[in-house]
Amino acid sequence: MSNILEIYTDGASRGNPGRGGYGIVMLWKGIRKEMQAGYRLTTNNRMELLAVIVALESLTRPGLEVKMYTDSKYVVESIEKKWVFGWVKTNFKNKKNKDLWLRFLDIYPKHKVQMIWVKGHASNRENNRCDELATQSADGNHLMVDECYENNKE
Repeated sequence: MSNILEIYTDGASRGNPGRGGYGIVMLWKGIRKEMQAGYRLTTNNRMELLAVIVALESLTRPGLEVKMYTDSKYVVESIEKKWVFGWVKTNFKNKKNKDLWLRFLDIYPKHKVQMIWVKGHASNRENNRCDELATQSADGNHLMVDECYENNKE
């Protein structure tokens, strides 16, 4: 069995902005863990990024080798093309989701993360499951408040 932790994430919103949610599937050494949550008002990009953050924050051991799969080019390209590190230098001038990117930058260095883009709504079983979790959460009755979004209207 591999020592690589595989994480699949997806975000969804009903309207943009609108009700939103994220879904996460984590696979490691034959163990499967799923997580999800919904928000009453948010954006799709916030949910895509929040899914990655929550997954990484849930890890209890530092230094894990992680393959992070997402269908969000916004998230993958911002990290892989190192745009987010430049945004820090400009204090995120004219960039959205500063609160989440700062949260991401706090957890990201604690692991060896490889970002992998997958086509959404295609034949990737785990990405499809994450989509189910995300949309189910967005459609749920117990929605949380995305405080930074609702207060700042990013």
